Amino acid sequence: MFQLEIGGEKKAYPQGTSYAEIVWEYQNKYEHPIVLVCVNGRLRELNGRVEQSGRLEFITAKDTAGHSTLVRGMIFVMMRAMYKVSGRIFEENAAGNKTVFPGGTPDADGVRGQSRAENESLGGNLIKQVRMEYSLGAGLYGEIDWRGEEHPQMEEFLAQVKEEMKNLIRADLPFTKRTVGTEAAARLFHSVGMYEKEKLFRYRLVSNTNLYELDGFYDYYYGYMPRSTGVLPVFDLGVYEDGFLLLMPQKKEPGVLPEYKPRKKLYTVLQQSNRWAHSLGLENVGDLNHMISQGNIEEMILVQEAYQEKEIAKIAERIYAQSNIKFVMIAGPSSSGKTTFSHRLSIQLRTLGLRPHPIAVDDYFVNREDTPLDENGNYNFEVLGAIDVNRFNQDMVALLRGERVELPTFNFKTGKREYKGIYKQLGPEDILVIEGIHGLNDALSYALPRESKFKIYISALTQLNVDEHNRIATTDGRLIRRMVRDARTRGTAAKDTIAMWPSVRRGEEENIFPFQEDADVMFNSALIYELSVLKQFAEPLLFGIDRDCAEYVEAKRLLKFLNYFLGVSSEGVPNNSILREFVGGSCFKV
Repeated sequence: MFQLEIGGEKKAYPQGTSYAEIVWEYQNKYEHPIVLVCVNGRLRELNGRVEQSGRLEFITAKDTAGHSTLVRGMIFVMMRAMYKVSGRIFEENAAGNKTVFPGGTPDADGVRGQSRAENESLGGNLIKQVRMEYSLGAGLYGEIDWRGEEHPQMEEFLAQVKEEMKNLIRADLPFTKRTVGTEAAARLFHSVGMYEKEKLFRYRLVSNTNLYELDGFYDYYYGYMPRSTGVLPVFDLGVYEDGFLLLMPQKKEPGVLPEYKPRKKLYTVLQQSNRWAHSLGLENVGDLNHMISQGNIEEMILVQEAYQEKEIAKIAERIYAQSNIKFVMIAGPSSSGKTTFSHRLSIQLRTLGLRPHPIAVDDYFVNREDTPLDENGNYNFEVLGAIDVNRFNQDMVALLRGERVELPTFNFKTGKREYKGIYKQLGPEDILVIEGIHGLNDALSYALPRESKFKIYISALTQLNVDEHNRIATTDGRLIRRMVRDARTRGTAAKDTIAMWPSVRRGEEENIFPFQEDADVMFNSALIYELSVLKQFAEPLLFGIDRDCAEYVEAKRLLKFLNYFLGVSSEGVPNNSILREFVGGSCFKV
């Protein structure tokens, strides 16, 4: 018998008791479905079994790990449904050709071998590849590559897929984990045409890999899976631009399907970044690792940096072309590289004959004692009320009129705004480059004419994926950036950065993301090679988090994620790169 502490009470369970049985006892005490358990600081799937005594916590759909698990499960269900519907359509249109999906008889490695007929069946399925690309607000965007010009209409096809997904969910089918040899997994995915997964496994050092099976369909997912399809929430699936959009409830409201708000500008910049990466043959981590192993990464770093500089120059030319622009408003989520971007944009503006002057909205913070409090009674520096909006507008309007204005500096040690004789006066070629999280919100600059403002949204929108079915969340890239920078510049431990991250994310969702489509232009600050460089800096910080820390689970997840990447030295990164803002060595004051 093992003693488990659950909710402050200890209960004894026989060895081998499934976590699903324990969840059955407690589920009625929780509003949302229990998706995983955490045993002694380690996440466990509900199909797992009790093997030791200790503390057990329940992870629900409202927790980050639980929500991510449901998303993975839904993507798996969608993949199964897409291949199934595609094969059925093929059979209907080509009588006599039987489509066989990844399946067969388990071989010695524990995965189903592929017969000649099964290999040939790939040509009998209309789908060549399904790719999950990126997040668009509350939706996940993906695209389908068809095998030929003859394929079903997207709207009709997705309607059938949606019904098939509902059937799979109603059937409450299990997600079955199978541990197999990594080489066997690579052979399996080669045989079924999932070549990105095959390439990913080529650079895996582990000897075994966990695959998942659903209704005879094998796939690989970075992270845990639900116990069965029946726990999956409401969803929607439909056509969006050149692909499809999978819509699911958000973590804050796990049972409610949100209304989708189009993100046209975000979609455009993401598609542009993807097309550029694809043109270079860099679509996934396997491609990046291959380039590194072939010794070609130095050239790729220079190409990527040149591409970003070209995009910054284009933005500067747009600003210059509008003679009435006096205020360049820059906003974006944490660790997007706003400071370095501001410096590089200012240099490009200077090449056009303009005189840019940086202004930090943070210098207009209200005095510490006047700062609003959050629900926990802590100072909330993320809300607009933390800014002296009226004073900001008075100063900016005066500058717009050509007056000489003394600008403040905020002393973060004393929590007071100070005036130190810093004066500004705008001439014909002068322009203010204003950086702050509320820059896109017109409530910050309500007194300024819209035609005098040029709004820029900047974020690290990762264009690289783990493989065709596993996205790299942009928030993961930003978290790793911030962790490395905070440790270097502020002496902040990785566990503290991880602990504050949910609060940072809430502030972004409330104060930045709702205004991103109001931007005149969006800039993607993600560098396709950056995680291979950040890996060297982040791994020691993450390994330093003790098992008994609440942040240990997230640290283990990030370490597993970074393990997919081959490492790259930072020596070849230019000193004006956005990445230098985080790893050090920048030529700017960042």
